[in-house]
Amino acid sequence: MYGSFSPSGSTKRTPSAFPAVEGSDPPRRPRIHADPSRERLATSATVVTAVRTVGSVILAGLAAYQGNQALLVLALAVYWIGDSLDGFVARVRDCETRTGAVLDILCDRLCCASFYVGLAWMEPHLVPAIFVYLTEFMVVDFFISIGFLAWPITSPNYFYVVDRKLFVWNWSKPGKTLNSALFAVLLLVTSSMPLAMAVAVGLLVIKLVSFSRMLRIGLPIPSVALPGVAPAEATQAPIQSRQGSWQPV
Repeated sequence: MYGSFSPSGSTKRTPSAFPAVEGSDPPRRPRIHADPSRERLATSATVVTAVRTVGSVILAGLAAYQGNQALLVLALAVYWIGDSLDGFVARVRDCETRTGAVLDILCDRLCCASFYVGLAWMEPHLVPAIFVYLTEFMVVDFFISIGFLAWPITSPNYFYVVDRKLFVWNWSKPGKTLNSALFAVLLLVTSSMPLAMAVAVGLLVIKLVSFSRMLRIGLPIPSVALPGVAPAEATQAPIQSRQGSWQPV
């Protein structure tokens, strides 16, 4: 089973402080804590994730093949709208899972790469800035995003119970908009290589700072025993990280 986590500092909130999920009847509290018994691949939300990913990637491929930027913009719109919709469906239909969160993170990268490879194909002068951005999003941001798995929370959207600064920088609405929308809109509107490079480098710096902060917090090691392996005596004690501790239950 998952252990209990007690974050230190001002990020700790009581259950009554968490907002109810909109659209539910009666209102539900968000499923912040992961529940292994609810984990499954096939949910309403993951179906939306799969459909928007397939649609966005096909459109991006067609756009690159035809040299059609309007199709490429449509691929980006399908990606963004679908990314918002799958999260909304997960909350409203109460089917948030860690499996779905990881699938969403992976599919985001596939949609993103498809769009930017298509744009690089049509606008070769933007390639250096695009490669800097893809390094930030596909590598550094990916590590940060899947880092939530080290804590017993359902998705990065609830990372505020672990560290509020990391949440604000990466998963709050302004943080997500800054990381995903700003660069794409800038490229499409201005097609300016110097401006795009400046923004890409700025986003990379933000992600490297987030990466460093996550490492300073320390990724806790889950206390679940390995099958067929006798747990060492030391694993029965709470596992400390700089942000808090796991207490095996």
